[in-house]
Amino acid sequence: DWESLSLFGKVMDYFWHLVMPLTCLVAGSFAVTTLLTKNVMLEEIRRQYVATARAKGLGEQRILYRHVLRNALIPLVTGFPAAFIGAFFTGSLLIETLFSLDGLGLLSYESVVKRDYPVVLGMLYLFSLIGLLTRLITDVAYTWVDPRVKFSGSGR
Repeated sequence: DWESLSLFGKVMDYFWHLVMPLTCLVAGSFAVTTLLTKNVMLEEIRRQYVATARAKGLGEQRILYRHVLRNALIPLVTGFPAAFIGAFFTGSLLIETLFSLDGLGLLSYESVVKRDYPVVLGMLYLFSLIGLLTRLITDVAYTWVDPRVKFSGSGR
């Protein structure tokens, strides 16, 4: 009944069939990110500056969002890209196999099995480019989270 759908209906059908694969792909990486966030936040709450802020009479929300979260974001920004890249590359093959989707993970796997070297090199190039761009975005985000880090050409 695909032919009888309007353009909007086809787009909505496409998105409807992406809900489960995307949910499965995000669930694993979300669990890792949540665990990392919880551990870093608990570690930061035990620091001396939190006790000092409480002694000064600052509100709990201000302490958590202004001080603790700001310092907890530093390891999160550093660790998130590695978790994201790992979940994206390895999880995509599993999700594409389970849901019978044609995607880059399945194409890469089949190319390696069939020894289709131009496609393997193309996928390697594409995945490397995505990894480099993710690390570049991480470095830029790191300078936003930690104002002590500056990119300057002086080298001092």
